[in-house]
Amino acid sequence: MRARIVVLVSGAGTNLHALIEAAHTSYDIVGVVADRAGIGGLRRAEAADIPGVVIDPGSYPDRSSWDRALAIAIAGFDPSWVICAGFMRIIGAPALEAFPLRIVNTHPALLPAFPGAHGVRDALDYGAKVTGCTVHLVDEGVDTGPVLAQRAVEIHEGDDEASVHERIKVVERELLVDIVTRLCALGCTVDGRKVTIP
Repeated sequence: MRARIVVLVSGAGTNLHALIEAAHTSYDIVGVVADRAGIGGLRRAEAADIPGVVIDPGSYPDRSSWDRALAIAIAGFDPSWVICAGFMRIIGAPALEAFPLRIVNTHPALLPAFPGAHGVRDALDYGAKVTGCTVHLVDEGVDTGPVLAQRAVEIHEGDDEASVHERIKVVERELLVDIVTRLCALGCTVDGRKVTIP
């Protein structure tokens, strides 16, 4: 039986596209939730006949109301796993409590180095020679959840933020699809900060 996944998006949806293209016996993408209308991720979902929902923070009176609405929207799809694929919002307590250790995120750095919204820029500013991407479980912190997998990407002389980020995105898409496929087929065990996929 295939796992049900919901994908959260904020932009062009390239990670979503990779998950759609790779979908097979391990999972079905049953819904896409976006934080704003008119984005590429929603168009990709529509093209693949995947239901899409917009939960725009600007439509809610405060952050806690939006957090609850997001959790309700996700739960409406009854997912096994929730995948943040370029979702640029912090997941609040209602969703974390509804889907404990079942929300997956990607980050364009080798955590715990360079967390936050500017991981690529921060690595360059620091003078790092190697960066990469991390796929991790989501907890209440910012990019602090247990690590599922990581891959390194070298920083070359003359690189800028855009060139490094493009190389990371290629690796990130491959890693995300691999990890989601394995999680949906095999699950995982979490012991403190250590995660094992059988």
